[in-house]
Amino acid sequence: MMITEQMLGDIVLLSLNGRLDANTSASLESAFAKLVEQGNGKFVFDLQGLDYVSSAGLRSLLAAAKMIKVIQGKLALARMNEHVKDVFDMSGFSRIFSIYETEADAVHAIS
Repeated sequence: MMITEQMLGDIVLLSLNGRLDANTSASLESAFAKLVEQGNGKFVFDLQGLDYVSSAGLRSLLAAAKMIKVIQGKLALARMNEHVKDVFDMSGFSRIFSIYETEADAVHAIS
């Protein structure tokens, strides 16, 4: 999996590409924790390039959401493909996260 970071004002845009699974979830958790430690508190995860998410990947995203709650930050997910959206729907994660059709909508929601 490849993670791309981009700053949009005070919001960190993390674009995920590839597979978020047991082999790659630790790299996401590490990158996210580092960004939080640097003082960032607003995040949009762009999931357009995410081909697959496993239960380990879902746990990583849940860990990020919990970290955001502790620091009283904001987190939104954007641009999920249909397969990833189905996994979120079946697991109940669609009710946990704020999910938006476009990156712009997600950025606006947490601005």
